[in-house]
Amino acid sequence: MKTPNIPQNAPYSDTQRAWLGGFFAGMHSHMLQSASSANQTDARIINILYGTQTGNSESVATDAASVAKTHGLLPVVKSMDEIDIDTLAKMEYLLIITSTYGEGEMPDNAQLLWDSISADSTPRMENIQYSVLALGDTSYDLFCKAGIEWDERLTELGAKRLYDRIDCDVDFEDAAESWISSVIPMMADGVAILDGLTSTISASGTLGPKYNRKNPYSSKVTCNRLLTSEKSSKETRHYEFSLEGSDLTYEAGDALNVVPLNCPELVADIVKAIGCTGQEDEPVNGENTLFSEALRTHFEIKLPSKELLQEIAKRSSDPELNDLLQADDKDKLSNYLWGRDTLDLLRQFPDVEFSAAEFIALLKPLQHRAYSISSSGKMHPDSVHLTIASVRYHSHNRDHKGVCSTYLADLVDDHSEVKIFFSPNKSFRVPEDDSLPMIMVGPGTGIAPFRAFLQEREFRKASGKNWLLFGDRNAATDYIYQDEIEAMQASGLITRLDLAFSRDQAEKIYVQDRMRENGAEMFIWLEQGSSFFVCGDATRMAKDVDKALHDIIEQYGNKTAEQAIDYVNQLKKEKRYVRDVY
Repeated sequence: MKTPNIPQNAPYSDTQRAWLGGFFAGMHSHMLQSASSANQTDARIINILYGTQTGNSESVATDAASVAKTHGLLPVVKSMDEIDIDTLAKMEYLLIITSTYGEGEMPDNAQLLWDSISADSTPRMENIQYSVLALGDTSYDLFCKAGIEWDERLTELGAKRLYDRIDCDVDFEDAAESWISSVIPMMADGVAILDGLTSTISASGTLGPKYNRKNPYSSKVTCNRLLTSEKSSKETRHYEFSLEGSDLTYEAGDALNVVPLNCPELVADIVKAIGCTGQEDEPVNGENTLFSEALRTHFEIKLPSKELLQEIAKRSSDPELNDLLQADDKDKLSNYLWGRDTLDLLRQFPDVEFSAAEFIALLKPLQHRAYSISSSGKMHPDSVHLTIASVRYHSHNRDHKGVCSTYLADLVDDHSEVKIFFSPNKSFRVPEDDSLPMIMVGPGTGIAPFRAFLQEREFRKASGKNWLLFGDRNAATDYIYQDEIEAMQASGLITRLDLAFSRDQAEKIYVQDRMRENGAEMFIWLEQGSSFFVCGDATRMAKDVDKALHDIIEQYGNKTAEQAIDYVNQLKKEKRYVRDVY
């Protein structure tokens, strides 16, 4: 068994690194002695498959592998798109870690394997002992659906569930840690070769990042500038966060997570609406906190939780809301809630009051917001950039604001410290081969990671061609980063630029229309080995772009619809069709 390497970017001093190296070397020697003739070829192989859209499942899979090694297991970590159904069927010990994407969908990298295992011709899998960790968000109706489906399908095929599935909410670390610490010893028949090593390394089993969800980095915002015109119907801003002195690094394609604070005016209005003063002293995370401060810093107060919605319905006795909840008609309930937030509901039923403690008990924790990074860490090592549309709308006779986007736009100033941490997304990366072409489809704020990609290519002096498809509503008001894009085009960094401003003509034009207009050339690029990247709205844009891609391949590749599907699936397997959609 190999001595683990200490990551070069791990946040440790040279002295600490030397101590850890000696510690692992000593443990390595102990393993050799206690395992006697055991070696890597004799170790039990444990397969860890992950389905991920943003990188969280991959991170947990890596943690599980680290802990598995300390129990004498030989972990093999794979993305679900890296294996086929025949390989899966031959496995004996299997851990599935998957998120749920969109409205109950499989992550992009899990879809092909899921299609295969869902087929009637799928072989039986009685030889597999498995467990599933599902990542999700309880604010969605189909919470952890992807993980649930994997668990149920493996059971249908005869696999033995070694440990019950755990469904994780957005705060998944503690639940994931519990699952790992429970299931790994079972996979190893309960025999831990290195007793206590997991707690020595870290809570999750790895020499993890210094700054994370539980310990975010406090950064200063050094730039906050408006990208759209004052006359635009949208407000899109460019932000720069200082990393100076932090030792933090990131890659183009990663996400930056921002921990927001709630709007003080919204807090005051909610406190008044439920009949409290805000001065109530309530226990939060083991410490007494003023109620108004707790709402500002700790809890999600913009969108009502299911529990709060049910309690409002119960206390108000409103027949319409109660009927909607009892009927469990998701579409009708969604239409009812469209444009409404917690304050709207409280004002709609003014007789409904809560004590501070009752209200807190019905809230979810305030969550970070993840944004695609719009800078290259190589070109900007001391800062990280974001491109964010401020969410503002008028509904139910009052102005509404997005939690994080307007926290940054309105509340953060030169004296503020903003809590941030990175989420790696290893599947969304500039091609390692600098000579290969890239096609990037990123309308609106979807341009963010492609600004980073282009900076990365410029820094690396990559020779590969770059095709950018960008669009928004109006060129005069919404052409964000216009000067930069035109300069990149003039320098030759952007080989081809296609723009689609939907409202500049009578008939709306979108990026997928530009794709179809240039389908012949796009297919040539794909045949030349181009990667195809998409970032932006998942609900409509990403689906329309996907349809256009299939049609282009079918038409200009002289393929049937089924052959075009196979072609696209091969792109996905080769990690040449990758999406960062939301």
